[in-house]
This record gives sequence, C-alpha cells and structure tokens, in this order.
Amino acid sequence: MKSKEQCPYQDGRVVIDTAFKADSPALYARLRELGPVHPAEFHLGLRGWVIVGYDLAREALTHPALLKDATPAAEALTAAGYVLHRPGIGLGAQMMEADPPEHSRLRRLASAAFTPRRTAELAPRIEQIAHDLIDALPPSGTIDLVEAFNTPLPATVIAELLGIPEEHRPDFSRWSGQALQVASPDHRPALAGLHGLLADLVAGKRDRPQDDLLSALVAVRDEEDGRLSEEELVGTALMLVVAGHESTVNLLGNAVLALLRHPDQLRLLRERPGLMPGAVEEFLRYDTSVERSTSRYAAEDLELGGVSVPRGSLVVVALGSAGHDAPQAEGDDPTVLDVTRSGARHLAFGHGIHYCLGAPLARLETAIALRTLLSRLPELELAAPVDSLDWIGSGIIRGVLSLPVRYRRG
Repeated sequence: MKSKEQCPYQDGRVVIDTAFKADSPALYARLRELGPVHPAEFHLGLRGWVIVGYDLAREALTHPALLKDATPAAEALTAAGYVLHRPGIGLGAQMMEADPPEHSRLRRLASAAFTPRRTAELAPRIEQIAHDLIDALPPSGTIDLVEAFNTPLPATVIAELLGIPEEHRPDFSRWSGQALQVASPDHRPALAGLHGLLADLVAGKRDRPQDDLLSALVAVRDEEDGRLSEEELVGTALMLVVAGHESTVNLLGNAVLALLRHPDQLRLLRERPGLMPGAVEEFLRYDTSVERSTSRYAAEDLELGGVSVPRGSLVVVALGSAGHDAPQAEGDDPTVLDVTRSGARHLAFGHGIHYCLGAPLARLETAIALRTLLSRLPELELAAPVDSLDWIGSGIIRGVLSLPVRYRRG
C-alpha cells in the first residue's frame, strides 16, 4: 500500500476540485490502492466521504441509512453556505432527491409516462438528427465535435421528447449545458431559467396536451399514487433535462476521445459495427460521464469499508472509479479499453432504487450517434494534443469542454 504522501490528499482529505477532475481517472486509481473510502472536500467547501471501490459503492448505493434527505446534515451544510430547498433554484420535487415512500410514488408515476416503448420509438428520429448534423458539416476540415455534434444531438432529442417549442430551444440548450456546472456563476441562473420555462410549458400542456412526454406526465394517474403535483411535474421534467442531456453529451465526447486515443479499438469498431451495443457498455465503464453520484446523507452513525461515518455526514460514490474496480471476466484488464469486452460491469447508471430512469435512452442515443459518426466520417483524428484539452471543472459530470477534430466526410 502506498503512503498518503503519494496520494492526492490535502490536509488529510481528498479535495475534489478542478485540478482533481482534470486527472480524475489516475487519481481515483491511486485512491483505490489506499482503500475503498476516503474523507473528501467537494464544491463550496462541503466535507464528507467519497467511495471509490466497486463493492463498497454497490453497498452504499443501497444502504438503508444513506438517504437523499439532507435534514440530518442540514446544520453542517448551512454552515458551509449551501442553501437547502431554495424554490426555483434546485431540481425541485423529483425522485432523484427523494427517499421511500415518496421516491417510490414519484418513480412509478414517471415510469408510467417514460416507457421503454416511447424510448424505442425515438430510434429513427435520433438517426435522422445524427445524419442531419453531419450533412451540415463542410466536406472536410476541423471542428469542435462537442459544439457541432455531441451537444445538439441529445439537446434536440430531449427537447422534442418533452415538447419544447422551437423558439425556446436556444435558451433551453444553453441552460441545460450550464445547469450541472455547480461552481460556475451561470449554474443557478440556468436552473432558474429551466425551471421557469418548464413551469410555463407544464401549465400549457395541461390545457392543450400534445403527443410529448410533458403531456404524458401531466396526464398520468395511478389509483394508488394519484398524480404528480405541479411542483413534482416541473421537478421531474427538470431532472430528465439536466440528467438526460448533459450526461449524454459528455458520454459521446468521452467515447470518441477514448477511441481516438486507441486507434486499434476505433478500427475494430469501424470494421465490426455489430460490436456497438457492448462497446457502449465499455465506454460507460471506461470513462463514464456521470463521474460521481448525487449526495447521500448518513441518517445514523454507521461503518463503511471499516471507516466510521458519523450521523449527518455527506457521502458520495465515485461511479467512474467503481467501473475500474468492478470484477470483469477472468483475464480481462479493467484498465484497458476493450470494445469486444463481454458483459462490462459498471455503475454508470447507479444501482438500486435510484438506478437511472433514462438509461435506455442514453444507451440508444450513444449507440446510434457513434455508429453514424464512425460510418459517415471515415477519417477522424484529434486536432489538438490530449494534454491541452480542458475538462469540466466542477460538479458530478466528467467531460471535455471542447473536442477539436479533423475529419473527412464520407
């Protein structure tokens, strides 16, 4: 075991800041050598614990005493300057921040509208959007792939899925990209802008329903669970936007970057496009876009991985780190990108009752987008050194802010 001097500790804890996030895969690997759980400091100076090992991560994500309700930690959070439940600023009343039985009710109602069939029916439209974006490119040149392809594809998909009118989509796309950058001054205004837009749309869909997900959420009713309140409708829609848009944007970026850094894997995937479903699982495992879980709070004193965690402590799971610690098939090296890997194990979509509701859509979008990109751009290479790329500096998302590539369109 390495000494703590060789580990990214500052004053006895791991400080997960911009510098850490830029090199997080390597730093998480060093942390795993020291143990599965570590004291950590997050944005706004919040202190708690980060779990980096796969087995302990699965345990924590289903631990009955690790709750989404921040009440046990309210005093510590307030002292750190974090304001709980400020109307119009947070994600509102939605399942990602709820515990049973309220979580169970919200998830059942949302699931009734956001069905697997509705997701599957999106496939032809996703493919059309991907081809349209590539058709709009010059025959060859240099572009920022994040701006030209990775961002507009999921933004268009989620906007059409929810029923966002064309005139609101520029603001919608901009706010979606800013909403998870928690240390940015644009974070709170973006969330407030999205909240206001969605609240207006929900009110309109109630009077004039259309064939879209927002209308379906408004209409869904269950004999046991009733229906979603106005606040819950807006919170659920906001959760789908923030989680479904930004995570896919950066999953695409991380996947393309991984392939460009591993030309043998890029060549293999071009030659054998049937590998794509399994390759998407490998990209989720190798460099997932949702690097950390949302926060949980200890409702009582407990022990995690042999470490005492006091009541009220904030606990975060490093989902990306867990994927590199997950047991794979015998002989498989988890540090290697392998698009032929069978049954790649990861926690990219979480685990337990908070498993991502939009996982099927994220998988579908990523597979179609990558397949289209690789078939339509037969020549694709990085147009900047890897060490010059700028990474998102705060929040739970991992991804590059821009991805300059040279290409030739087929």
